[in-house]
Amino acid sequence: MERRSFTGIGIALGVAIGSALGIAMDNLALGIGMGIAIGVAIGAGLDASRRRKSDDRKPDSSDGGD
Repeated sequence: MERRSFTGIGIALGVAIGSALGIAMDNLALGIGMGIAIGVAIGAGLDASRRRKSDDRKPDSSDGGD
């Protein structure tokens, strides 16, 4: 089964939150831009965390077994 990236989910949530902030600040373009940037950062962080956890579970093949 193929694992999917969290980047798309992060962008979608970031745009939603950024739109709300943009409307509240009366600057929708800035809010959406900030939301996308935050969403990409969160998605990349979640992807890296998941990759690190899956790498920790794999057995170490460099144990020197010649």
